[in-house]
Amino acid sequence: MTTIGHVGRTQTIVQLSDELLELLDRQARRRGMSRSALVREAVQAHLHDEREAEFSRRLVQGYRRVPQAQPDEWGNVGALPRDGAARVMRRLDAEERAGGHEPW
Repeated sequence: MTTIGHVGRTQTIVQLSDELLELLDRQARRRGMSRSALVREAVQAHLHDEREAEFSRRLVQGYRRVPQAQPDEWGNVGALPRDGAARVMRRLDAEERAGGHEPW
């Protein structure tokens, strides 16, 4: 891969098959954009999707390590009745105030 530096961007030479290039040009024309703009958009979308997939994988791993509503020092939040949850929220508010913060 060869790159040539430009202000704010780097030009990258990528080899594509004739078929892929034809599809790329057809899509760019359909969308009224340049080939380069379409390639940038496609790469950004792909990388965004990869980041989102990694975030999702890590989130699932976290919930597997520490399941939601697992009992902790506050008790079993998932099993608290409505008034029990209100007591916990008041306790959290008091703790925030004691720490010099506005409660949620």
